[in-house]
Amino acid sequence: MPEPKNIHNHKSLRLPNYNYTLEGAYFITAVTFQRKSLFGYIKQGEMVYSPAGEIVKEVWISIPEHFPNTSVNHFIIMPNHIHGIINIVGTRRAVSLPVIEQFGKPTSGSIPTIIRSFKSEVTRRVNKIQKTPGNKLWQSNYYEHVIRNDKEYEAIYEYMLTNPQNWEEDRLYE
Repeated sequence: MPEPKNIHNHKSLRLPNYNYTLEGAYFITAVTFQRKSLFGYIKQGEMVYSPAGEIVKEVWISIPEHFPNTSVNHFIIMPNHIHGIINIVGTRRAVSLPVIEQFGKPTSGSIPTIIRSFKSEVTRRVNKIQKTPGNKLWQSNYYEHVIRNDKEYEAIYEYMLTNPQNWEEDRLYE
């Protein structure tokens, strides 16, 4: 019997056959549902957090507490999205075994598992303070890019630093 076609009708943005548990740096962008500005606002080129934005910050910073082989040094929260770099450390193997996450089968310590966990905890906490149980907070997917070298890392870091000053030109600006 053939495998059913994507029964959830959304295309994966992940690199096919890539092991998202490998040591390295990953640039992540997660966007709110319907691009609603829930996390604060930009004032004179600086982000001012709402209570929901503070939760996003707290949960992002706590990722290494739940995933010990990670660090999250660089991130920026914007009114309707977060950009961040997750570093996975100490997992490189002499021979990379394929560890491919499949729908419904999470892989411990993988980028998809980390982001799913992050988005779930933010949603739970924001819905609790807003008294909106069950509300959808995030778009279903997220953007990720495997950072391949120092030059890419620096360009992404610079982009994140200047994102608040360039908010009105941002493609996620609404």
